[in-house]
Amino acid sequence: MENLKNNFNPISYVFEIFNKVALGLGHATEITLETFVYIFKGQINIKNTISQMFEVGYRSFPIILLTSFFTGMVLALQVGSATSNLFNEPVYIGMITAYALVKELGPVLTAVVITGRVGAAITAEIGTMKVTEQIDALYTLGTNPIKYIAVPRFIACILMVPLLTSIANIVGVYGGLVVTTMNWDVPSTVYMSDILNVMDVSTFWHGFIKSCVFALILVIVACHKGFQCSGGAEGVGRATTSSVMVSMILIIASDYFLTALLVILKIT
Repeated sequence: MENLKNNFNPISYVFEIFNKVALGLGHATEITLETFVYIFKGQINIKNTISQMFEVGYRSFPIILLTSFFTGMVLALQVGSATSNLFNEPVYIGMITAYALVKELGPVLTAVVITGRVGAAITAEIGTMKVTEQIDALYTLGTNPIKYIAVPRFIACILMVPLLTSIANIVGVYGGLVVTTMNWDVPSTVYMSDILNVMDVSTFWHGFIKSCVFALILVIVACHKGFQCSGGAEGVGRATTSSVMVSMILIIASDYFLTALLVILKIT
């Protein structure tokens, strides 16, 4: 223990971390650029892409449905309680619930849920292929692994995450409607008119742009961690855990900067 303390050099430790982060960013950028080159060239495996769209979209639908529905219900319950205390009656429930869902909670929660389900699966699949030398076999057969593995997953996430986010928004608003009408005795027409009177297309674009960026983040991190995996089954587990953790941190952190940018661009 004393030798460990004596040999510890904070400068070397910081430099080592910085070096790992720089190498990781470089590898992730390389994968992303190569993937988009294949996409723009139209070199897409349609069968694999449809399979991944089914995996990302259809198989994620039930958990997105439940998450967004109960999120909308909780929001309506909290907003109704808060406005009842402030104004002696529940008001603006539809407006606040829809705003919170469409602009923030819908994109963020959907991306986080898909990261936990799909991002982890992508990293585990690619990592397993890496440690079992299946990726090396693809090179031997003359197939580029980025084209065969990364491209379908990029396309599936970029298309399906915004679509799932839109569905989550609708389901969440309906969940809020259920609580508003049953718990606060507010007519459904009042709830919906509150939403339609204050929301416009720019509000939708605010959440849509965020969901596209979050989709890119989760698929880039998942593919990067998978292709960089090593160390057998234990390495696959470490890569999967790291992929989910890094993706969630980046999604939540980038949410602030995206919000600030969209406010500056007046996409609110």
